[in-house]
Amino acid sequence: MENAHNNTSSSGMGAKEFTLLVALLMSITAISIDALLPALGIIGNELGAVTANQPQLLISMLFLGLAMGQLICGPLSDALGRRPILFGGFALYLVGTIVCYRADSLEILMLGRFIQGLGVAGPYISAISLVRDLYHGAQMARIMSLVMMIFVLVPAIAPTLGQAIMLVSDWRGIFELYLAYAVLLIVWIGFRLKETLPKSNRIPFSKKGFLDGFREVVTNRITASYTICIGLFFGSFIGYLNSSQQIFQVQFNTGNLFALYFGLLALVLGFSSLINSRIVEKHGAKYIAFRAICLVVIASIAFFALHAFVAISLWMFLVYAAVLFFCFGLLFGNLNALAMEPMGHVAGIASAVIGSASSIMSMSIGTVIGQMYNNTLLPISGGFIIMGSLAVCIMYWAEKGRVEEVVEEHSAV
Repeated sequence: MENAHNNTSSSGMGAKEFTLLVALLMSITAISIDALLPALGIIGNELGAVTANQPQLLISMLFLGLAMGQLICGPLSDALGRRPILFGGFALYLVGTIVCYRADSLEILMLGRFIQGLGVAGPYISAISLVRDLYHGAQMARIMSLVMMIFVLVPAIAPTLGQAIMLVSDWRGIFELYLAYAVLLIVWIGFRLKETLPKSNRIPFSKKGFLDGFREVVTNRITASYTICIGLFFGSFIGYLNSSQQIFQVQFNTGNLFALYFGLLALVLGFSSLINSRIVEKHGAKYIAFRAICLVVIASIAFFALHAFVAISLWMFLVYAAVLFFCFGLLFGNLNALAMEPMGHVAGIASAVIGSASSIMSMSIGTVIGQMYNNTLLPISGGFIIMGSLAVCIMYWAEKGRVEEVVEEHSAV
């Protein structure tokens, strides 16, 4: 009870309020992506998209901004504290949102999305850091499991929110939602959240410290390998995300039901994340992640081959997508944990480098896969086959190296 009281007084709020705030801070990235998805086709028509795939870049540009912002916000958060990074990030996010709201061309809208991405890096990085500052061990695990339960609901309802706004307004109304969401969180943080990182625990930012941490990440066989695996697999996922509006609304003609189907698949991911939290201690992250990637590759090969024999229907795609999303829930947290495992002594910088490097890689892969969309599901399933197979090979290589290191240590002894 004493620990809980100390945590409450340190943050300035109770555990329930703190958990909800952290979940909403993490969710700003998801809502910034998913609420806009139903509007991509309309935006493309209104702003004169050159090709049907061009509006997908509005998703990729936010990921690019997030990738670059993490490299800046991670080290600065450890050096300056959490509140300055939160306020700075939200200020950039508001600027980007206003640019998007006033945009009269796709190019200006893409610029605004990039600035939004730079901005969301602040709350995205700070959310996990806030929990690490105040909680440890079982308490931290409990808080994070509650955070993830709330977080998973956002991708499930965000497209519905975007769709609902489009019924009473135009696509610019979605950016009004983003403004309101950000202002609500700014006011909440300003009045309720105290600084959680004492000055005595801050790590002064130095070029040498950052470069040393960066070098350690890229030269560590385990960390570098799993960072690449995250980039490969999340890249395939972004390829799907970029194409999802066209898949549902154009290829399968689902209309406004797009939000419903997208939300149901997000709930599958949330369900598998919950299962993963229950079984990961027993089986281990490596065991689960390796088998989940293999299942993605096998399911994708079967679905790719199916195109040669039948016309793919909506229910066939939903079955395939449900398998994918179930595997996503078993992969994202575990791959990150495996990448971070050797980096405990430089966790802050390592987290920023891993997040940024994998995000840049995945954004590039996802953009290529999305731009290859041709009103069939071959580019999506082909992407999962190629990227998943590469990830399996890299995981095998990484773990083989770990075994060799252990053997060498025993031999030396």
